[in-house]
Amino acid sequence: MKIVMCMDSWKGSLGAMDACLAAAGGLQRALPDAEILLSPLADGGEGTSALVAEARPGQRIMMQVQGPLAHQRIEDAYLFWPESDEALIEMALCAGLPLLAESERNPLITTTYGVGEWMLDALNRGCRSITLAAGGSATVDAGMGMARAMGWAFEDEQGRELGFGGGELLRLHRLVPPADAPDFQLRVMCDVTNPLLGPNGAAAVFAPQKGANPEDVKRLERGLTRFAEVVKRDLGLEVADLPGAGAAGGIPAVAVACFGAELVSGVEEMMRLTGLPGKMAAADFVITGEGKVDRQSLEGKVLSGVLKVARSANTRVGIIAGSCTLTPDERDAAGITEAESANHQHLPLEQALAQAAVLAEKAGFRLGNRLRNKENLST
Repeated sequence: MKIVMCMDSWKGSLGAMDACLAAAGGLQRALPDAEILLSPLADGGEGTSALVAEARPGQRIMMQVQGPLAHQRIEDAYLFWPESDEALIEMALCAGLPLLAESERNPLITTTYGVGEWMLDALNRGCRSITLAAGGSATVDAGMGMARAMGWAFEDEQGRELGFGGGELLRLHRLVPPADAPDFQLRVMCDVTNPLLGPNGAAAVFAPQKGANPEDVKRLERGLTRFAEVVKRDLGLEVADLPGAGAAGGIPAVAVACFGAELVSGVEEMMRLTGLPGKMAAADFVITGEGKVDRQSLEGKVLSGVLKVARSANTRVGIIAGSCTLTPDERDAAGITEAESANHQHLPLEQALAQAAVLAEKAGFRLGNRLRNKENLST
């Protein structure tokens, strides 16, 4: 029996790979002859490049770039696959909130410039397809820094280049494309559908967690509004209400406006990058899960993406989760063959979180035993 294990993280207890390893250990104990392939998943936020590298090793291009603040230099890596001319850039690694102390968080001045530096380096190496994992950012600059690093000019009324940060967008008067724009395909992994502007937009929803006070939020909203107006006037594109444009401080907006980017589902792009559809088509069973699986998990999260691909591949799906509250009818309707809650004894949450790896291993063993009995497999 061939089994693909593609867990999401169990928030508060296990990372995606740790969840895969724990559950797979139990499965292997019950099914010693099974071939189990680990392919951890996420929705495109922080940790994306590390998970992709586990499943699809590539070159790690280590390079020092601009951090989220003007005085910062960050040294980290993006992934590059020369054989397919593809690159994966995780913006959190050079423009992410974890790179700043709480007292340093200020989306009026933080920038995505380092993201553009990595993109430019990848293109100079012959890359023609870039995937940007947009999540965990410290910025609300609508991706201005990224575009500037790629040769775009953001000018005020006097023709002077704007400074770094979302606070500068209020002074934007004109967008000027580079004389020699590179030809490449850009995909942006978005884990939310928020628009750029309004009560559900980049400033109102996400800026406070990045250090913005109420007055900052109002200024950022006015700046993003000005950016959308200039994009419409100079480029003929509407980005204000574009679903997903409000993710990661608005970087999808500039990606679409300046580079013709495609905004894609984070989990679906993760599956494409890791070759998961092909692995699932060759498997007898795929097992996925997260800390809690409920009806919401069927709407746009990792589970829904796995189920969609599994249906196309005619591969059976099982769930191992911290807890699973789906009813038998809901599981049947979704195409879920087996489901196992790690915390089936209903331990207090704190105790269950502390024992998550052990509980996941035992859940894998229970599910494996059921599969063995149903398939009449020998031990």
